[in-house]
Amino acid sequence: MSISWIYLIIAIVFEVSGTTCMKLSQGFTKTLPSVLIFVFYGLCFTFLTFALKRLEVSVAYSVWAGLGTILVALIGIIWFRESATLMKLLSIALIIIGVIGINASE
Repeated sequence: MSISWIYLIIAIVFEVSGTTCMKLSQGFTKTLPSVLIFVFYGLCFTFLTFALKRLEVSVAYSVWAGLGTILVALIGIIWFRESATLMKLLSIALIIIGVIGINASE
């Protein structure tokens, strides 16, 4: 695994953390999660920029967006007790298939 892929994984972790803090901030009424939104997204875009130095933008962005979406959906279901409908789970499966397809076309 190249350093660019590691940077991309780190960017995904920070993006998911930032999005989770959006929920935890309760509309910017909670100070710490509100501040962490900006910290995590700043770090996310920094590492995504490093990843794009060597990865194709179409592959990197689709992996970043797709895996971020999947992880946030799973956090919503597990941590925030959001519904886990069949349609939601099938949609997550389609995102996984799409990310694999774009990555395989590289």
